[in-house]
Amino acid sequence: MKPINYGKQDINIDDINSVIKVLKSDYLTQGPIIPEFEKDFAKYVGAKYAVAVSNGTAALHLCALSLGLKTDENVITSPITFVASANCIKYCGGNVTFCDIDKKSYLMDLNELEKILKKKNKGFYKGIVIVNFSGLVNDLEKLRNIADNYGLWIIEDACHSPGGYFIDSSGKKQNSGNGNFADLSIFSFHPVKHIATGEGGMITTNNKKLYKKLKLLRSHGITKNDNDFINKTDESLGSNLKINSYPKWYMEMQTLGYNYRLTDFQAALGISQLKRANKSLLLRRRIAKKYFNSFKNNDFIINQSNYFEGHAYHLYVIQVKDRYGLYNFLRSKKIFTQIHYFPCHLMPFYKKLGHKTGDYPESEKYYSNCISLPMYPTLSNKEQNYIIDNINSYTNDCK
Repeated sequence: MKPINYGKQDINIDDINSVIKVLKSDYLTQGPIIPEFEKDFAKYVGAKYAVAVSNGTAALHLCALSLGLKTDENVITSPITFVASANCIKYCGGNVTFCDIDKKSYLMDLNELEKILKKKNKGFYKGIVIVNFSGLVNDLEKLRNIADNYGLWIIEDACHSPGGYFIDSSGKKQNSGNGNFADLSIFSFHPVKHIATGEGGMITTNNKKLYKKLKLLRSHGITKNDNDFINKTDESLGSNLKINSYPKWYMEMQTLGYNYRLTDFQAALGISQLKRANKSLLLRRRIAKKYFNSFKNNDFIINQSNYFEGHAYHLYVIQVKDRYGLYNFLRSKKIFTQIHYFPCHLMPFYKKLGHKTGDYPESEKYYSNCISLPMYPTLSNKEQNYIIDNINSYTNDCK
């Protein structure tokens, strides 16, 4: 059996040809393929607007900036996430408060969230970065109601959940990233994600004002749109000559922005990958169902991701009684699992800010037992069976 990694990109000949086509074109970056990708992705999730960026971390940073987060303002997020979900708050000089997770779903516990909010006066917290960990989409309708009660904005970290959805109170499917409840949603196109562009990310929103801010911040704070220019036409020319319109070369830096742009050949790869996103998601769900049915009667497994409607299954997580032993056993069989994630609040950087062991017991308990199994669309039946058989073999020996 060849080595089996926990995640793996799927690149086919159509992907390769789409990139080659752009490489042979006049534009490698800031060309026509990027807006095409943005349009296609916005349609896929059901949002009005999409802004392509260099990676998911850049997307988070731009979201916090566009929402006006300032120094020493307070934002809440989950401890069980990649550190970027919290770091984007620190990039803007803000303060991070963590909220513990629900022990079954691994998502932020919204009851705990309300307890945190009630301890402070309204206005103390500015927003929430909610994380769709492993691909399970939060109840954003319920979260929106909580946020509105306290005057909070919502950033949906949907890096794990493109194609995922939750069911709202009317029984309607609400796609992750559709903008109906979150102010902004962000996605990642890292190679192990649903859609791979090497590196890359996307922000979706239904708010036109935020959309325009994001586009400005993405590219050095510079605009080339003459309808938005602030300087007078003669200033743009740099001479005393009086003109009625701006010269074609003119552009303005209107705010401090960043170079968080995506390239055209990455966007071309993204468009190609997006065409088979639904098929890939179906394959992920089939693998998840197989894992669930294979382990549901295994006493060694404390908890598992289960088979939830609308789950996008970026990860399939199980919690086991002997994580260290199982991890090493599977490695010896060339099955390379991963651990998602070490709790953010226990990272040395955040411990220096006053967080400590015991602050978020459900998150810490989850971490001590969690292990992410291989999960990607091209994982063959033979490989799936090999993984399942080896886990069952180890757990039977432990009884």
